[in-house]
Amino acid sequence: MVRLKDIAEHVGVSISTVSRVIQNDQTRNVNQETKNKIWQAVKELGYTPNQHARNLVHNKQQKSNTRTMKIGWVANPKQAEINPYFSDIYTGIRDTLTNQDYTLISITKDELENESLLHKTIHDLGIEGLLLIDRIDDSLIDYIQKTIPVVGLDFFYTNKNIAIVDYDRKEAIKTVVKHLISQGHREIGFIGGGANETYKDLHDESRFKGFQAAMDEAGLAMRQEWVLNTKWKMENSYDEMNQLIQNNPGHLPTAMVCASDMMAIAAMRAAIENELRIPEDIAFFGVDNIEMGKYSSPPLSTVDIPKYEMGKMAAKTIMEIVEEKVTLPIKLILPFELVIRESSAIKRT
Repeated sequence: MVRLKDIAEHVGVSISTVSRVIQNDQTRNVNQETKNKIWQAVKELGYTPNQHARNLVHNKQQKSNTRTMKIGWVANPKQAEINPYFSDIYTGIRDTLTNQDYTLISITKDELENESLLHKTIHDLGIEGLLLIDRIDDSLIDYIQKTIPVVGLDFFYTNKNIAIVDYDRKEAIKTVVKHLISQGHREIGFIGGGANETYKDLHDESRFKGFQAAMDEAGLAMRQEWVLNTKWKMENSYDEMNQLIQNNPGHLPTAMVCASDMMAIAAMRAAIENELRIPEDIAFFGVDNIEMGKYSSPPLSTVDIPKYEMGKMAAKTIMEIVEEKVTLPIKLILPFELVIRESSAIKRT
């Protein structure tokens, strides 16, 4: 069992200094370089600062007096509140955990990336497992897993040694592109985003990879000016679609594949305001099958993702791992289905 003394010797500072940093004691100043070294040692040595965390590490959860019945979920709070995709997943998680007398604790990415808040969040709150929707650094995942189990709801975590619940994002977009090609489309654009709002290059994102692969397999050219990186913001989708139309009035794509319904709805508004007919002049196809897509004008073709079921299965998976019914990092890939509506319904020859 790692002690404060071990960390102090590893870093070359006093035990009291280590204690002040871990407890976020502000009464005496510790320079940032020393703090960084101490937190790095905490991660490398696998130190867990309280008895509850040690009980979790040593699989003593079966004792009723050590159970907290708390599961944390890491997501952007704004996304969970206003984005129907994330809110449906959240509802599935919440309903499933509540039915089994678990409590769901919301945690932000910032709380995990702040060293002192990380320890308070993971240890002091008594969380027994963690669900990841927002992406966090690999070193954080490695450290957290030393204390509690983790389940990711994103293919981004495929190469990590954690359980995953997701749909095949790359294959979903490939299926959309193949469908559009079967309708006669040859000039197809893409609207998407990077891994997060600050990620500038979308080329590593799974849905873009699916678009690129499908176009390559069909022998179709992918024009860079028809690839729009919105950074997952609706206003960017509207603005960039508007610019695309105005800068290329004589040569526009006949269809746009959008990585989410919200991006598609914003882009369709730009097309309509520029007096383009949907789908006669340009077709649109989204992903997620959110409720408002049925009522857009025209109704939006989309990929139906079992969002509530994803949340439900993620909750079941983390409970089974916490309760030691499952010991392997299982990968659950849920099915998707194309929903054809008026925004892409016209066949082309």
